[in-house]
Amino acid sequence: MTVNKRFILLFMIDLIIVWFSIETSYLLRFYGDIPDNYSRQMLQYCIVSSFTFGGSLYYFGLYRRIWKYASIGEIVAILKAILVGAILSYVFSLLLFDERLPLGVEARVIETILLLVGGTRFLWRVVVHKERNGRQADRNRALIVGAGDCGMLIAKEMKSATFSHTQLVGFIDDNPYKLRMSILGVPVLGNRHSIPRIVSEQEIKEIIIAMPSVSRTEISEIIGIAKQTGIKLKIIPAINDLITGKVSVKRLRDVSVEDLLGREPIVEDLNSILGYVHNKVVLVTGAGGSIGSELCRQVARFMPDKLLLLGHGENSIYNIQMELRKSFPNLNLVPIIADIQDRARMMDVFRTHRPQVVFHAAAHKHVPLMEGNPSEAIKNNVFGTRNVADCANEFGTDRFVMISSDKAVNPTSVMGATKRIAEMYVQSLNTMSRTKFSAVRFGNVLGSRGSVVPVFKQQIAEGGPVTVTHPEMVRYFMTIPEAVQLVIQAGAIAEGGEVFVLDMGKPVKILTLAEDLITLSGYEPYKDIQITFSGIREGEKLYEELLTAEENLGSTQYDRIFIGRPSVLTASQLDLEFKRLERALTESNTVTVREIINQIVPMMPVAKAAIS
Repeated sequence: MTVNKRFILLFMIDLIIVWFSIETSYLLRFYGDIPDNYSRQMLQYCIVSSFTFGGSLYYFGLYRRIWKYASIGEIVAILKAILVGAILSYVFSLLLFDERLPLGVEARVIETILLLVGGTRFLWRVVVHKERNGRQADRNRALIVGAGDCGMLIAKEMKSATFSHTQLVGFIDDNPYKLRMSILGVPVLGNRHSIPRIVSEQEIKEIIIAMPSVSRTEISEIIGIAKQTGIKLKIIPAINDLITGKVSVKRLRDVSVEDLLGREPIVEDLNSILGYVHNKVVLVTGAGGSIGSELCRQVARFMPDKLLLLGHGENSIYNIQMELRKSFPNLNLVPIIADIQDRARMMDVFRTHRPQVVFHAAAHKHVPLMEGNPSEAIKNNVFGTRNVADCANEFGTDRFVMISSDKAVNPTSVMGATKRIAEMYVQSLNTMSRTKFSAVRFGNVLGSRGSVVPVFKQQIAEGGPVTVTHPEMVRYFMTIPEAVQLVIQAGAIAEGGEVFVLDMGKPVKILTLAEDLITLSGYEPYKDIQITFSGIREGEKLYEELLTAEENLGSTQYDRIFIGRPSVLTASQLDLEFKRLERALTESNTVTVREIINQIVPMMPVAKAAIS
């Protein structure tokens, strides 16, 4: 039906309703026997009301609304239109009629028109809703966790005609006053502990967590209960979406491993960060890597005078450069293709740009690969760090922050040992330099290239099996943005010589992580996707540590950043060992390289690490 035809039809129906309401009101007022003088008044009142009610209904937009989406707003519009029409009709009756209009008639007219005009509109909504419910047999049955404002908005959209693939069955809410109540006609079925039972009884296929304002810890607990059901989980990302009006079914995303960690967002100390990054020349080495690129994104928010993107791989540097140019079009970006092992090139970079702040993220990080290539680990992680740190010292850099690893603690691997040696060199240099040298040590980050989560996701996508090294292997995890935020904050409070240790939360079993990823992907572990055990690889521990026995952990002004002050070799001792390493590298003697590494940082045997 065209818009004009629809308008004419509705307008004629409303005029019939107005005339019917007036006539029945007079009949009731006079008990079915209307006097002649009031019959004339009734006809006059019908003619006047046709104009007043018709004009009022049109003015309040009742012919421009789509009634299958009718809600409170439509009820209010109907009420306003009828009251205004009634008032205007009564005023004209006082001016035009010989006899005063009975108030009883006016009251009944308002009641009848309100009932019939509203009823015809909402009858259409009910008819459409019934038709839609009749086609729900093949739709996914969904449950919303959270019967608050956000849950209501999601439910309203899901009940619309445009959202056809999911049927909303009920809400879950911990508020006992909401239990067995209904929102938009959808019942609140129970609290979070009832989720497994309700999913089974109601044959639920999808759970939507719509609680953007609650803590991450609470969200993690709810996900922990919901994942027991083995069905698809989705979530509204953040409270900001509710504030900015972006809550929508389209904003839903799959629950991720990051949600399971339950870590609260970091409160940034903007003043301290601005003090050492804003309007400064900042260099990020390894800028194309997972940590380095996130460092660039977050540093860019504080508008440095110049941001130097240094990396060895041209594609990764190009990608982060294009991303930042789009996000920060006014930022002065300088992409630099260089290898930190090239001392002359590093000197040229520092001489040309004079960076005031250096975040050193470039490193070889893969434990098994470095076990087979110890010389490359030394060249990059030790001598590469020495090159960058020496340049920072020589050219007067204010702050130098090195990204380290929990694998540097009681290392069982070449990679861990080289990171510990790099820490020692940075600390020794701090004793004789104006530059504030520090290191930040943390564990695994979720989603970094080559880390366990992307590998598991790929294996799941391929149908399995998912390969875990050992059923008891444990690791610390945090998200990349969280780790980088803490790195930047640690740089703000560095006085020089510290090894900052980030609070990594509770350690996570790799096996549990694999099971969770399979479940969150909509599969059942050991049934749909198998998990196999490959054995601990060379250089790996069953668990990681963040501090050595001799390190004393001190607190800082930030809850998640601690200070360890490990003992270090003197600069002269390190210089002697470095000369021995250089000689061994020249001779390509891998055995000697390992021996020297072990002398500088005694490496624990893997077996010992596994049972200690």
